[in-house]
Amino acid sequence: MRKVLITLMTIMVSFAVLGCAERTGTQGFSTLFNGKNLSGWLTGSDNAWIVKDGELTVRRDMDGKEHNYDYLWTADKYGDFILDLEFKVIEGTNSGIFFRTSDLKDPVYTGIEIQVCNSYGRNKLSKNGTAGAVYDCLEPTKNVINKPGQWNRCIVTCKGSSIKVVLNNEQIIEMNLERWTTPHKNPDDTKNKFGRALKDFARIGYIGLQDHGRPVWYRNVRIKRL
Repeated sequence: MRKVLITLMTIMVSFAVLGCAERTGTQGFSTLFNGKNLSGWLTGSDNAWIVKDGELTVRRDMDGKEHNYDYLWTADKYGDFILDLEFKVIEGTNSGIFFRTSDLKDPVYTGIEIQVCNSYGRNKLSKNGTAGAVYDCLEPTKNVINKPGQWNRCIVTCKGSSIKVVLNNEQIIEMNLERWTTPHKNPDDTKNKFGRALKDFARIGYIGLQDHGRPVWYRNVRIKRL
């Protein structure tokens, strides 16, 4: 009987520890996507975002064009935060995770973008063509995206001038915006598209998912303000 009681107590303690770990992992996070509809998001007049099987995806004629007025945007603005989500790509996917975007009518030039694309198996790292890159500004340290059709977990942490990106449990971006001091120029002397130095970008803005006229899927989108 004593052995049985000890075993039961051990099991109860184990469940308690696991429960605490789960609560710690989710503490302070708010769900941005409820898995049912677009409640809490801003959409454009030609919105193509839909919810299917609990996932966010785009349904339109896949023309590969930038539908800049039809990104999916959070209703609230965020400055310092941890954004935690999952995305899935296929061959030809082109999308992006935008944050601190100050002008929804000009997202490409007033927001910072994490590249979402299929770069699986590619050896060369790119500021534009590797998943997890800060688009046109900083290539990731590794190409760690999963095979097309598999889910990827991406965690973006913004605090002041610091931006960090973890993709599939690997930190691939550690960026200090204060180093981007010159318009159209990165610290490594390569060019970028921005007519304003990144250090001068707004430190608070909208978070968005890009509709670039290509298939893409997102789920489990949550955020924690810092």
